[in-house]
Amino acid sequence: MANYDAVFQHSLEKPEEFWAEAAKSITWFKKYDKVLDSTKAPFYKWFPGGKMNTCYNAIDRHVEGGRADQIAIIYDSPVTDTLKKITYRDLLEQVSTFAGGLASQGVVKGDTVVIYMPMIPEAAIAMLACARLGAIHSVVFGGFAPHELAIRIDHAQPKLLITASGAIEGKKVLSYKPLVDSAIEQSTHEVKKVILFQRDIVKSEMIPGRDVDWAELVSNSKPVGCTEVDATDPLYILYTSGTTGMPKGVIRDNGGHAVALYWTMKNLYNINPGDVWWSASDVGWVVGHSYIVYAPLLQGSTTVFYEGKPVGTPDAGAFWRVISQHKVKSLFTAPTAFRAIKKEDPNGLLFSKYDTSCFECLYLAGERTDPDTLHWAEKLIGVPIIDHWWQTETGWAIVGNCRGIEEMPVKEGSPTKPLPGYDVRIVNDEGDVVPKGIEGNIVIKLPLPPGTLTTLWRNDERFIKSYMSKFPGYYETSDGGFIDDDGYVYVMGRMDDVINIAGHRLSTGAMEEIISNHPDIAECAVFGADDQMKGQLPVGLFVVKAGVTRDGEEIKKELVKMVRETIGPIACFKDACQVVRLPKTRSGKILRGTMRSIANNKEYKAPSTIDDPAILVEITETLAKMGYVKK
Repeated sequence: MANYDAVFQHSLEKPEEFWAEAAKSITWFKKYDKVLDSTKAPFYKWFPGGKMNTCYNAIDRHVEGGRADQIAIIYDSPVTDTLKKITYRDLLEQVSTFAGGLASQGVVKGDTVVIYMPMIPEAAIAMLACARLGAIHSVVFGGFAPHELAIRIDHAQPKLLITASGAIEGKKVLSYKPLVDSAIEQSTHEVKKVILFQRDIVKSEMIPGRDVDWAELVSNSKPVGCTEVDATDPLYILYTSGTTGMPKGVIRDNGGHAVALYWTMKNLYNINPGDVWWSASDVGWVVGHSYIVYAPLLQGSTTVFYEGKPVGTPDAGAFWRVISQHKVKSLFTAPTAFRAIKKEDPNGLLFSKYDTSCFECLYLAGERTDPDTLHWAEKLIGVPIIDHWWQTETGWAIVGNCRGIEEMPVKEGSPTKPLPGYDVRIVNDEGDVVPKGIEGNIVIKLPLPPGTLTTLWRNDERFIKSYMSKFPGYYETSDGGFIDDDGYVYVMGRMDDVINIAGHRLSTGAMEEIISNHPDIAECAVFGADDQMKGQLPVGLFVVKAGVTRDGEEIKKELVKMVRETIGPIACFKDACQVVRLPKTRSGKILRGTMRSIANNKEYKAPSTIDDPAILVEITETLAKMGYVKK
């Protein structure tokens, strides 16, 4: 096996040589002129002059290369009781025919297409069909409110919109069509065509002249080949929330994206072509783009498309059932999912019902993995639990444990070391690199590796301002943390989650880690509340595990003692309260910033990605009883 340090050093010292080697895994219609163009930094271009097509690399070449009968997508939907397996040959037929349908509606290379779909294979088919034509897709999470969809329609200005009639959210059927119609009504950009996939669970009314039935379109269309695109042409726009409330449209290119994602499947995740890989996320998020759709298909592995939840579809054994039934080698999900499973089935009784001997590794990302969840999962499953850290902007992991190169020992609270290509540094607010073990701003020395954002859609100025201006020569991650003596990176949360208590900068993430170790705690959040005397003081909200009936005040006293004993009186952690649930985004991130705004009586805008807006009323009432919210 290769040595991580040697591979990593090669990637930093000779990046062009390193990525040229990785680029051999991709099929090029015409080889690139050079590996990296830095002439307009920080607008770096990877593989300029190269001609290729992402869809060809994800499907056609596998069919041509002998994988036609291999399963490409396993669609497992406990919410609709559906199981479907799609081979690479079937996928090629469906994608090329749907691409022909899009072309018949006037979609050409360079056009944008908005996709608003649930977790069904048609979402991937739509994405790949756009890539086939050289059109730029922008997937919006299905179920987003009409206003938020309208903002994205106006910004992306799509030639057409692709949607489905609906989805199942919990126990309810959610009809998408009224949401789409309302969004189109609210947007100033005119959407002339809507392609609608009718599902059995809910049928939608069609608007004559505008709406096109997916099934009819496909039955009247002929397959089309792949359009040649430049490696530097955009593949997709993916909106991520900005601090101003206006979403930022992250741009991903074709060539660098394909090279980097293919490289990660083996080197980071230790997945080989033909292996079954499962990323339990949604196509609406970056994880869905990178690791449900593109990376596994680029590599020629099998990807699981799961339409369900970790609990309740039908129970907390859902993940074990999928792993066992489909012989999943590795799973990638958020710690939130495992906290939910742990809360419902703390003793792991449902796990013992399934044969998971095929399972080799669990990857977690999206939230910091608290030690309690980590140890619970390790003990229960008996496989490595690997935390890794990345962002919508980067498209793949910044820090992780490269099991395909050299598996490193796991350290609690650290996603391990930077991935090859990422020169991660810790700097103070003046931009000076700080010593090992000292907390500061996590930045990445430019250039970023291939597959990361190239700019923001129609907003180069905001790209510079958001990521490149505060620390010249570096990409600003907006996360804080430190690097230890062994080179392990510790991400302690967003820089605005670092609180200043009487001049001492303390991480709320460190306090959360301590609280999570309490045997009764399922999950928690700590954030800073303004204080006249100290500047800020930490406030904790916690959720207890299923079956815990102890008094919340008693638990609070124990938590205060634990934080005091671990961090010291300097933490000033005295205030905590039990809640039934914490506010989260649909991808499982806890909304600490929103709770901090509520506690500090500041105006806030509930993020469009919030799982359930009603919860903010409960949190406001709790914080009012605690004495923070002024009526």
